[in-house]
Amino acid sequence: MADAVRLFSFLDLLPDPRGVRGRRYPLSALVTAAAASVLAGARSLTAITEWIGDAPTWARRTLGFPVDPLTGAVSVPHPHTLRRLLVRLDGDALDRAIGAFLAARATPASPGLRAIAVDGKALRGSRTATTPYITLLAAMDHDGHVLAQRQVSDKSNEIPAFQPLLSTIDLTGTVVTTDALHTQHAHGTYLRERGAHYIAQVKANHPGLFDRIRRLPWSEITLDHHDRTRAHHRLEIRRLKTAAFAHLDYPDARQALQVVRWRKNFTTGKLTIERVYLITSLPPGTASGVRLAAWIRGHWKIENLLHHVRDRTFREDDSKIHIGHLPRIMAGLRNLAIGVHRQDGHTNIAAALRHTARDYRRPLTALGLTG
Repeated sequence: MADAVRLFSFLDLLPDPRGVRGRRYPLSALVTAAAASVLAGARSLTAITEWIGDAPTWARRTLGFPVDPLTGAVSVPHPHTLRRLLVRLDGDALDRAIGAFLAARATPASPGLRAIAVDGKALRGSRTATTPYITLLAAMDHDGHVLAQRQVSDKSNEIPAFQPLLSTIDLTGTVVTTDALHTQHAHGTYLRERGAHYIAQVKANHPGLFDRIRRLPWSEITLDHHDRTRAHHRLEIRRLKTAAFAHLDYPDARQALQVVRWRKNFTTGKLTIERVYLITSLPPGTASGVRLAAWIRGHWKIENLLHHVRDRTFREDDSKIHIGHLPRIMAGLRNLAIGVHRQDGHTNIAAALRHTARDYRRPLTALGLTG
């Protein structure tokens, strides 16, 4: 892992919302200290300021806080100073810096198409009596690294946020997976123009397209992939079929897919059968049935590897932060922590946070600040 990649260098272009006068602490030091504390498990602004306040002198110096030339003491900001900064910080710019940092320290991708999932998450605790909760739309590769994030005002505005979200990502040689909300003609055209393929779910909110795909003679179509797993007190069987199209009323669509899932719960004895229909721009033969099935299942990793971790490990939905840009900034710092720990080989993020919290050198090393 490229520990030499320094977060400092990606924060240089981050706009400083503070006035020119009175900038006692460098912006990069403040943001990096906040990021390091979240890597060590800080869940709240109070926990962040406590972690910074307890940091030893050498760690404060490494983070870039000013040193008194006479005494050698290294001061740290008052909690209100950090709060005032984060409330006003540009969330889009911070997320771009985080995405660029994670991309720079990542292991080079293996040959072949790279899968990216796009999905939104509501920050439930950000809701107030007069304002709705904040919704964040994220793009994450199927390995669990957040590539981009964008704030939208509510769920109905998630669709127009799709293209701006992906505008900062190189989509060449990728396949983008989405749920039915983003199965939009404009999205399909945009992805193909950017050199990306797509796998998009089709539901009844697109009645004409859904009806045409659903009525295909699936019983006569050869099975492409079959998978059987047994875990969590249930048996799950998944079957995938594909059908090539000469023309389909969706930009550059080449295949329709049907996934049938059988789930049996051994505790209750309940059996459920679900049929899911999708379309893709991938021509027949480009990807095997095994690969297609992996991408379809992999789309929901954004729920398990990102949203679930932020909710359960960082207790995001319990947070009542709702002032200014703070909800968005905290979510971005959590994305950074999750991405860094995954890149460093940790599969259990809670355990990774505990491990990192035991030594101030660990989060600083992960951010490229120590050797």
